[in-house]
Amino acid sequence: MNFYIVIPAHNEESSIGATLKSLAAQSLSPKRVVVVNDNSTDNTQNIVSAFAEKYPFISLVNSISSNKHLPGSKIINAFYKGYETLDDDYDVICKFDADLIFPENYLVQLANHFEADNNLGMASGFCYIEKNGDWILENLTRKDHIRGALKAYRKKCFIEIGKLKPSMGWDTVDELLAKYYGWTILTDETLHVKHLKPTGISYNKASKYLQGEAMYKMRYGFMITLISAAKLAYKKQSISLFKDYMAGYFKAKKKQVDFLVNEKEGQFIRNLRWKGMRSKFS
Repeated sequence: MNFYIVIPAHNEESSIGATLKSLAAQSLSPKRVVVVNDNSTDNTQNIVSAFAEKYPFISLVNSISSNKHLPGSKIINAFYKGYETLDDDYDVICKFDADLIFPENYLVQLANHFEADNNLGMASGFCYIEKNGDWILENLTRKDHIRGALKAYRKKCFIEIGKLKPSMGWDTVDELLAKYYGWTILTDETLHVKHLKPTGISYNKASKYLQGEAMYKMRYGFMITLISAAKLAYKKQSISLFKDYMAGYFKAKKKQVDFLVNEKEGQFIRNLRWKGMRSKFS
């Protein structure tokens, strides 16, 4: 099974070497690994170049964009810069972050899952972060959700969902659309991936309204957005985030920004969200 991996990287000199080292050590080698050096001002480019010289399946693409570390569009635009350099000879396409350390059996285990179930559209392991010398499960991790840091898509699923949306919320709407088209999603809790930077640690203040905007663009509606925003803010232990999320939702509604999904997909998403919420109270 051929794995193609694209890694957007912006000023990741402290971690990109460890990520590439772990991918080079996989028991099932990836067919291609493309690192997109996205406007880095540190030593990211030189580190990746050194790996590319040593490993023929690793390549570097340099991209110039904003130096703001924004979630969503910047990351996905960088992903596409790498994706455009690839051919179609892949079975699984991955979008990985540049601050992950994968266990040696990571890709072979994903391959086993994809080969065992033709209806499996997406799969991943679990992210762990370091705290007081121990590696603990990152609190944003859920069994029914694949983190944006380590997405792996079966080719047919990837194409059917319209690939990745260059917007905040891309790593939620992809799963919702996969389910809409009848694909299943799997997380393997035995695959422990070290996440060297906790999610969102380097996002700047300009990104604070984007989460609420994304909920609007996924056609959640007011009530689902309200519940989702409260839940996310609680997980992050921040009341101010809840206010930002709701402000982002109303700003997007007022501006009538474009939706990420059509009306039929939106109805499916709302039904799915309500079903999930009800199941937690039954």
